Amino acid sequence: MAKFFSYILTPIYFLFFGLLLVIFHGVQWLFLKIGGRKGHQISVNALQYSLMRCHNILGTRHTLRNPYKLDKNRPVIIVSNHQSMNDIPPLIWLFRRHYPKFISKKELGKGIPSISFNLRHSGAALIDRKDARQAIAEITRFAKLIHENNYAGIIFPEGTRSRTGIPKPFKTKGLEVLFKYIPDAQIVPVTINNSWKTTKYGKFPFGLGAHIKVEAHKPLQLRDYPKEKRTELIQQLEKTITEHVVID
Repeated sequence: MAKFFSYILTPIYFLFFGLLLVIFHGVQWLFLKIGGRKGHQISVNALQYSLMRCHNILGTRHTLRNPYKLDKNRPVIIVSNHQSMNDIPPLIWLFRRHYPKFISKKELGKGIPSISFNLRHSGAALIDRKDARQAIAEITRFAKLIHENNYAGIIFPEGTRSRTGIPKPFKTKGLEVLFKYIPDAQIVPVTINNSWKTTKYGKFPFGLGAHIKVEAHKPLQLRDYPKEKRTELIQQLEKTITEHVVID
């Protein structure tokens, strides 16, 4: 019965979702021209909040939790598991005060209203997953941008989303590059739960009634981990994130 109603509600969701992307594409362009970096980020934050509200059409709820205060004068590395594209709006909204930027596959950098515009103009890393040299160079540029401007860089070390919610093993190369070029970073492990349920049937229809939970764990200070302990740090991050994943 739930899947039957999802066939009815998903087209309504897509209609409003598409309208938001088209409208905010123009809004982002305008805010970027008028307000520069800060203006653009305001429009991006408004888009993420609107997209989360749009998901209410499908009965989706969000619980976002970060009880820890981060220093706004230092860069942040946010390390998270990845369950669906619906992870993105709550992550940006939760860390909106730190100008969050993503490492993303290059295919998303064109052809999608609002989303592609944001990725191209925010400084996001657009990597070719088939070209290791390009990916490392792009992540290096991204890391320097985060370091120089005290932004927040978001990385999904699994490399791709888990369609069942079960975490995939972390790939370490991207994290190693970020650690190298952002030596004073605050590192925030984040666990996302239930986002996979929105796409449990595939691209259509969307699942109904998911309760997406995003939980930030206690930040770690990269300066407390010399180079010889970076492998231990990555293992600690993976353990903290994955042990809080709940599959039901």
